[in-house]
Amino acid sequence: MIQIKNYLLLLFISLIAVVNSNAQSTVTRSTNFNNNWKFYLGEDKDAQGTAFNDAAWRTLNLPHDWSIELPFDKSSPTGTGGGALRGGVGWYRKTFVLPDMTKGQHVFIDFDGVYCNSEVFINGHSLGIRPNGYIGFRYELTPYLQYGNAKNVLAVKVNNDPQPNSRWYSGSGIYRNVWLVTTGNVFVDHWGTYISTPFIDDKFAKVQIQTAIKNVSDKKATIQIKHTIYDATNKVVAGSSSGAVQFNIEAGGVLKDSIFIPLPHPHLWSVNDPYLYKVETQITRNGKIEDRYTTTFGIRSCKFDVNDGFSLNGQHLKIRGVCMHHDLGCLGTAINTDAIERQLRILKEMGCNAIRTSHNPPAPELLELCDKMGFLVMDEAFDIWKKAKNPYDYHLSWDQWHIRDLQDQVQRDRNHPSVIIWSAGNEIPEQWGDSTDNSGTLISKELAATIQAMDSTRPIVTANNETASWNKLLVSGAFDITGYNYHHSEYADVLKKWPGKPFISTEAVSALQTRGSYDMPSDSIRRWPVRWDIPLTTGNADTTCSAYDNCSAPWGSTHEETMKVVEKYNHISGLFVWTGFDYIGEPTPYEWPARSAYFGIVDLAGFPKDVYYMYQSVWTNKTVLHLLPHWNWRTGDTIDVWAYYSNADEVELYLNGKSLGIRKKMGDDLHVVWKTIFEPGTLKAVSRKNGQIVKEETIKTAGAPAGIQLLTDKKSISPDGTSLAFISVQVVDKEGNPVPYAANDIQFTVSGEGFIAGVDNGSQTSMESFKANHRKAFNGKCLLVVQSKDKAGNIAIRATSSGLAAASLSIGVQ
Repeated sequence: MIQIKNYLLLLFISLIAVVNSNAQSTVTRSTNFNNNWKFYLGEDKDAQGTAFNDAAWRTLNLPHDWSIELPFDKSSPTGTGGGALRGGVGWYRKTFVLPDMTKGQHVFIDFDGVYCNSEVFINGHSLGIRPNGYIGFRYELTPYLQYGNAKNVLAVKVNNDPQPNSRWYSGSGIYRNVWLVTTGNVFVDHWGTYISTPFIDDKFAKVQIQTAIKNVSDKKATIQIKHTIYDATNKVVAGSSSGAVQFNIEAGGVLKDSIFIPLPHPHLWSVNDPYLYKVETQITRNGKIEDRYTTTFGIRSCKFDVNDGFSLNGQHLKIRGVCMHHDLGCLGTAINTDAIERQLRILKEMGCNAIRTSHNPPAPELLELCDKMGFLVMDEAFDIWKKAKNPYDYHLSWDQWHIRDLQDQVQRDRNHPSVIIWSAGNEIPEQWGDSTDNSGTLISKELAATIQAMDSTRPIVTANNETASWNKLLVSGAFDITGYNYHHSEYADVLKKWPGKPFISTEAVSALQTRGSYDMPSDSIRRWPVRWDIPLTTGNADTTCSAYDNCSAPWGSTHEETMKVVEKYNHISGLFVWTGFDYIGEPTPYEWPARSAYFGIVDLAGFPKDVYYMYQSVWTNKTVLHLLPHWNWRTGDTIDVWAYYSNADEVELYLNGKSLGIRKKMGDDLHVVWKTIFEPGTLKAVSRKNGQIVKEETIKTAGAPAGIQLLTDKKSISPDGTSLAFISVQVVDKEGNPVPYAANDIQFTVSGEGFIAGVDNGSQTSMESFKANHRKAFNGKCLLVVQSKDKAGNIAIRATSSGLAAASLSIGVQ
């Protein structure tokens, strides 16, 4: 009864508060500041000064990754682990003017991420250095600005040296977005809102809004605060009073306010229905609006249970996730919303419902898309604590920066409904240590306390590759969930070793595959190399790994080996497969000339490998029937034919119309196999349920390469200078059949209102530039990425190759 009375009172306050003010003012504005920068690769004396002449420097738009533009280099100090692409020192400069009307306002510059060791200058004055390449940060420019016709110069020095400072490809430069922010004297502080929902039922949700409001003037300010909640259709559904309470903020002070607002009949956020609300926070002083600040949020409840795993909104849900590094293939690390959305769309189609941001704070755009598209997120902070993994990595900055970096990450990301777990570290060396080394325990407790002080609504985990009972992180008791990297054979009994805490596989599998390459016999599993610290002495001469699910790193497993365990036990909350996509760097099991990872379910260009369909058959309700390998072999060869299928009882295989037999999955098997003698022609699979045909798939022996097929993911893109279209390029024979061995060099001509942003083919060993106007097909395929200019029109694309019929495509820019 008390709860109902409180609800009615809050609802009454909410309804009378939803009024619009006619007061006028200049409120906080955030403007994209990416265009027309000058760039120079190398050190340049006095480049921070206003008098410096940068006329000879290159003009470009941000985000920008200079390393992806460089040639692959065996002697690069980054090593193949870093993608064999050099770092170095780079300078960026932007000249801008501010109108006189801007005087009296406060001007800030926000960087979403700069890799790494950035120093920012305004008109020759250093604003600070930020070592961490993954976290966003803000500086105030106001004291050093000039107005009217006077020019201001913003300069950024980026020092991605010395190397190695990363275990994977980091990219170099201002690779995330930059924003110019102007405010009045009183405004919502940077990342200044925190929204949680401590109570949810069918009738209402109690929305708690905590707000940090800053007064940067030299006088005390008296203000009113109003919050208005909008649903996904932009309809006002709840709010707070705009004038009932006044607050005083001392000069130079920060007010921290907290209020509960009832939201009737909440529409819950979920992976299948990612419903979002937004709240507008309005600050008024003396009848004048000082600031409006919008925060997007979702309403959902999450629970990790020791025995029953994970539940979302009271419904059991297996976390079916992948780990993702932050590079975008041929685009490098230069962030692009369309590119991230394409990756997530491909993963969503596979049945993936979760992303682990391995092993660093992600771009804001990734979390925004996860909110919108319905992905759960494990938001990870560190790959290194105080003990090093590389000579020049984050351990050098740990003492001075780790608390600030972690606080900034949590404060920035805690309003995202997609974020369900904080990860404080990955495979941290402090797991180990003798009886006198207690650093792992002490740091664990410090990090957990830091996160909990800023967000107590989500559990905290570390990703541990050591599972022994003396693991310093696990025995610290600091973390809410037990997290294992690999060790899938221990998942069944993990609760006996670590009782009382839920369990999740924070990283799993590490299978190795090259798209379109097959090693037989397929039932012989290759562990390459034999141990993590022993170089590979076997392997394939062409540096490929089998796309049958029969090759893995020694610390991992095949996909099917781990999948069987995770799907079997309810106490396993889920897993994050290493990895969703291939990424630049860490080319296990090989070294040079390999320069990209083999771990992905999807290759670097975004083309699914065969095992993608195994996941789709288990993780979705789709009717799946996928046949592998291709059907171009030598006559008389014995070929292993696999089929992944779902929603069927059996699959029958035909070769040139003759049945090769019916196969049914036995026990917990996730595929079926035939061994047959190759003869050219047509291979056909038919799946049936209750005797009725469910689906058919056909593969034909291809003839010689004869033509090119182009397929775009979008028929039109926006004229905003950043939108992308991804064009898949397939080499076909004269009948239109894909040619699985084709390696033709495809030339691209792009004209009109677009340009080539990148090319790729998914090969882990190709040394061709990602920024060229041509690309060799790899196992029959390559990729062209086209970017819009800033004017409406059309983009004309033509693909040619010697001896092949050309192909053309038109994309609208509108």
